[in-house]
Amino acid sequence: MNAKYFFTFRKAHVAAMLFSAVLITVFTACVPRFPEEIAEDNGFDPVRLERLSATLDTYAAAGRLSGGVALVMRNGETVFYHAFGLRDREAADTMRVDALFRIASQTKAIVSVAVMMLQEQGKLLISDPAGKYLPEFMNTTVLEEGRVVPAKRPITIRDLLTHTAGMGYGGGAVASYWQQAGIQGWYFADRDEPIRETVRRMAALPFDAHPGERYVYGYATDILGALVEEVSGQPLDVFLQENIFEPLKMVDTFFYVPDDKVSRLAAVYSASGDGGIERAPDPGAGVGQGHYVNGPRKSFSGGAGLVSTARDYGRFLQMMLNDGKHNGRHILSPATVQLMTVNHLRDIPWNPGLGFGLGFDVLLDVGARGTPGAPGDFGWGGAYHSTFWVSPHDKLVVVFFTQLLPATGSDIHGKLRTLIYQAMVE
Repeated sequence: MNAKYFFTFRKAHVAAMLFSAVLITVFTACVPRFPEEIAEDNGFDPVRLERLSATLDTYAAAGRLSGGVALVMRNGETVFYHAFGLRDREAADTMRVDALFRIASQTKAIVSVAVMMLQEQGKLLISDPAGKYLPEFMNTTVLEEGRVVPAKRPITIRDLLTHTAGMGYGGGAVASYWQQAGIQGWYFADRDEPIRETVRRMAALPFDAHPGERYVYGYATDILGALVEEVSGQPLDVFLQENIFEPLKMVDTFFYVPDDKVSRLAAVYSASGDGGIERAPDPGAGVGQGHYVNGPRKSFSGGAGLVSTARDYGRFLQMMLNDGKHNGRHILSPATVQLMTVNHLRDIPWNPGLGFGLGFDVLLDVGARGTPGAPGDFGWGGAYHSTFWVSPHDKLVVVFFTQLLPATGSDIHGKLRTLIYQAMVE
């Protein structure tokens, strides 16, 4: 064969082989994988995962929960995504994976991220006194042995992020002061005033502890929401929408439910004394069904105000697991994510095996806590019995949404954790 034609033939042959390889790659990439294959590829046994779906279905069938949605992701892929039970028992409406849930205190993690974004933009330091931006908080008071005394030092932003600023939810020894001011409990959806004004009134009331001395869970993140408004110059809902929800494509996360999505909002139930559930009041004190739909829509509670879906919240958590990155864009830097997910309590006592970071609890000692996981896991939950956790060690994201308040006697969180880890075999 003539050398010229040989090399021409050789080039054509190589080109054909490369084209075939590209076609095979494209075809393979376009062939959908079954959920079982995705689970196996990411270290889960599909048969063992069926124990989780069966248990969730059983809880709903037995009337221990109305319904809910569980989402498990590993290595960025969805290995379990299951809606169970009913969105609304009285209407016999089946739960869907895109159901909307009141996530209550799971709002805190998102608002904590917003604060850290402002630090990354050079607009604040978390070591700053909160009073630098909210002047009424520069000099606060504490109820100590029956007497109202000046706080030993100003509250810092870091105190608020770690719940060591000293204010609870208006109960305990200070209850009479907070009751008279009309500020108690975490529920804000019924309030006919902006969060900034409510927070302004909080500053004049006595707190439970001096800054930095105790872990006291309460209004700290609501105060942070007001701080985000002051520093950014935007309402909290607008700041979150532009800086977190839109970049993460969290299309179903908001403080109040849009009219065209009301039919997806899950109903709230309460644990009854016989181990079952009953419909919660509509609306009820602290329970609140109607206000997320028909309320004044004025108060954007940074501590407990958001409504979301499991998929949306999973996107937020995957960003945290990815060191602040989502779809090629950094919401936070890796250094900030690391700072948020290590223990900041130091010698302040709290729960066995757990520390607290900047918006998340942090697992320090698996044996001391006594449930499956790995050191460095971080998470939190909400008043309606929702929960989440992220495991950097296992590359795992878990979101569990239901609407049960109060959830007295429910053991579903323990079952959820156990059944996820028993299915994770690699």
